[in-house]
Amino acid sequence: MPCRAPALIRQQDTHTIMPSQAQRCSADTIVDSAPTLHTQRWQVLAILSALMGFASISTDFYLPAMPEMADQLGADAGSVEFTISGFLIGFSLGQLFWGALSDKYGRKIPVAIGLVLFVIGSIGCALSASVEEIILWRILQAIGACAGVVLSRAIVRDLYQGARAAQMLSTLIAVMAIAPLLGPILGSQIAAIAGWRAIFWVLVLLGLLALAGLFTLPETLPAERRRTEPLLSAFRRYADLLTHKKIIGYAGAGAFFYSGMYAYIAGTPFAFITYHKVPAEYYGLLFGSGIIGIVITNLINARLVHRFGMNRILAGGAGFAMISGIVLAVNSYSDFGGLWGLFLPLLAFVSVTGFVVANSIAGAMADYPEQAGSVSALVGAIQYGSGIAGSGLVGTLADGTPWPMGWVIAVMATGAALCAWLVISTSSKG
Repeated sequence: MPCRAPALIRQQDTHTIMPSQAQRCSADTIVDSAPTLHTQRWQVLAILSALMGFASISTDFYLPAMPEMADQLGADAGSVEFTISGFLIGFSLGQLFWGALSDKYGRKIPVAIGLVLFVIGSIGCALSASVEEIILWRILQAIGACAGVVLSRAIVRDLYQGARAAQMLSTLIAVMAIAPLLGPILGSQIAAIAGWRAIFWVLVLLGLLALAGLFTLPETLPAERRRTEPLLSAFRRYADLLTHKKIIGYAGAGAFFYSGMYAYIAGTPFAFITYHKVPAEYYGLLFGSGIIGIVITNLINARLVHRFGMNRILAGGAGFAMISGIVLAVNSYSDFGGLWGLFLPLLAFVSVTGFVVANSIAGAMADYPEQAGSVSALVGAIQYGSGIAGSGLVGTLADGTPWPMGWVIAVMATGAALCAWLVISTSSKG
């Protein structure tokens, strides 16, 4: 019986990776056990979006309940805020583990294990009697959650390449952007009705639903494409990947931008509510405007990336972010334009996420199909690690004005632009 091409890969799509004959033979089980990717498109999109959204829902859901948590656990606000820092640390480091594991054992098993850890961590948070316990369970929760995020990107790279991969990632990011938009609203309602612990029980339920959905997807990394070296060697591969200029350029562009984004997240509550006297109930509207901008630019990127190429859009987006950051720094220092002088350049900076993030991730993975899991993990770890730095700088430099936030964003956006231009330079040379 002749080998058949796996149903996950459509021959008429010239942007989709075409497997070798050996890969086609080994993937017969995918054909027999699953419908085509074309007919499963919306199901695949929904499941991958859910996996990528675990970073947002794990934090945004309980933000409105943090004061209640502090009161009931007898802790101060600063201690409760460490639950976010602990999550980011676990989320950054955990990606390196899952990336190496998935290149050796495939995508589905590591994601399933990660979701189980996420569920266990969420149960631990719901049952915790102190903030210290929550911080520890949040680290475990983050290690589990990041498996879905990093490996959903690798699954996209398994199925697509180049501009098509960037298009798919933009679509996923646009869909998952709904999570930070709705998370605080839903979380506040859950906390009001059933208390803050109920939020973590809802996360348990979401983790179980994602686990059930995962088993409807086929494995996208066939056995012959998996890494065969010992797992320790796989971890050493991260050091080797950091010697590639293209990866440094793409990862650096995303990392500097993420650092600016977390400076925005850390700085805007004070800048809007305390400094510019915006009522707290309206802060969500200002924050949500940025999320809407992210959705719009991701949808635009998905339509234009084939025409202009991901490198040009990445460089243009990072350059626009740099200009927005500089205007923000000037306005936040001089107080020019008041609230609008702060809000508008912030909105412009945040919105270009759609041009920077998806293209930087897809570009980093483009030339390394056999190491897509490791590259995705490395890029993700660098990005979220830099987010810790961005938010930390805003807190360290705080002086009672929005200026530290504006300065940090301007510097980080400039770094993103320089890295993006490095990618263009490296690509043009060969």
